Amino acid sequence: MRFRLTLLSAALTGAALTPTTYAADWPAVTISGFGTLAATSTDTDKAEFIRPNQSAGAKKDWRTGVDSNFGLQATAKATDTLSFTVQGLVRKNPVDDVGAELAWAFAKWKATDDLNFRVGRIGVPVYMISDFRQVGYANTMIRPPAEVYRQVSGDYFDGADLVWQPTFGDTTLTVQFGGGHTRQKLVGNYIEYHPVLSLHVVAENGPFTLRFGRANAKFSITGSAALTGLGTTLRAAGLAAVADQIRISDVDGSFTSFGGTMDWKNIVLQGEYAMRRTDTRLVMHTNSWYVMGGYRFGKVLPYYYHGNIDQKSIRTMPGMPTTGPAAPLTAAVNGAIRAAIQKSNAIGVRWDFRDSMALKVQWDRIEPKEGAGAFIKPAPGFTGPVNVYAAGIDFVF
Repeated sequence: MRFRLTLLSAALTGAALTPTTYAADWPAVTISGFGTLAATSTDTDKAEFIRPNQSAGAKKDWRTGVDSNFGLQATAKATDTLSFTVQGLVRKNPVDDVGAELAWAFAKWKATDDLNFRVGRIGVPVYMISDFRQVGYANTMIRPPAEVYRQVSGDYFDGADLVWQPTFGDTTLTVQFGGGHTRQKLVGNYIEYHPVLSLHVVAENGPFTLRFGRANAKFSITGSAALTGLGTTLRAAGLAAVADQIRISDVDGSFTSFGGTMDWKNIVLQGEYAMRRTDTRLVMHTNSWYVMGGYRFGKVLPYYYHGNIDQKSIRTMPGMPTTGPAAPLTAAVNGAIRAAIQKSNAIGVRWDFRDSMALKVQWDRIEPKEGAGAFIKPAPGFTGPVNVYAAGIDFVF
């Protein structure tokens, strides 16, 4: 389940009543959803902790917006082979407000028992838990690991895909291949993928799951006066070669990830390794990974997590002056080409205290490396480490 509540929610709710009143004229509509009610705080006021693509986050004062959301999905089955799905989500957005967004709106044709085609707005499966990373109840931890899950911006594309799900003995294979384009708002700018192609392969056998993913895209960053101005200033200063290395239009990029899970007896394991590569130094080469392990005692699951991200491209631009009038320009370039690198350790516990509801408490200790890491609005001299505390209730219906 991965749903996003939009202004269409009232219409969707009304549609859910339609089959009862007009069953002979309209297809049945199924409504389902999910949500998280959570509070988050840290032990510092010198920087703010956020989830990806939020413009304001948590400090010492507890905030409910960082880890909370609410989603809804409606699926209408027109025939045995044709259905329509719409899903939406309410959450904190890039302009420090609670916003609604339409993420899925597609038609699905079931060609065979193993093969489906979809056309419309579809989630991009760049991560192992892409389809349900906003569904807290479907995940052990209170949030997806930031070290990996902030490397690609963009949750969906407008286009088409095919999903093939054959079975080989006790193993089920899922192959998803799709492509399209999208324009999504980020903090301070927009990103456009034109196009994006993705491959998602999952093998499941009993308690074991293995997954491989690859996404290739040509993208542009638009709407940023700061980045556009930086390139213009470099060219005016006779540094066109440097400007070419930090271009923001028609950039080629790729994201490759491997992962796996195990839920065997009382043991729960999960891990993922990812590599981002582009041909602009403004979107840096990164390698990131995490591992999580837990042990289930009845309905209580304590767990431990470790994550890490490193930059593989250079963090300083060679050949630029470090003194004199051009030194501030050099500092601006070097600041722009440095990824938010950090490592995290976390312990938490999940308690499934009733059907379709779970209580989670988690403590993260995040250590930025060579800067502020993924924290925003750092005060001068901020280095970390930072303790992040969160507690929340996940539910599905």
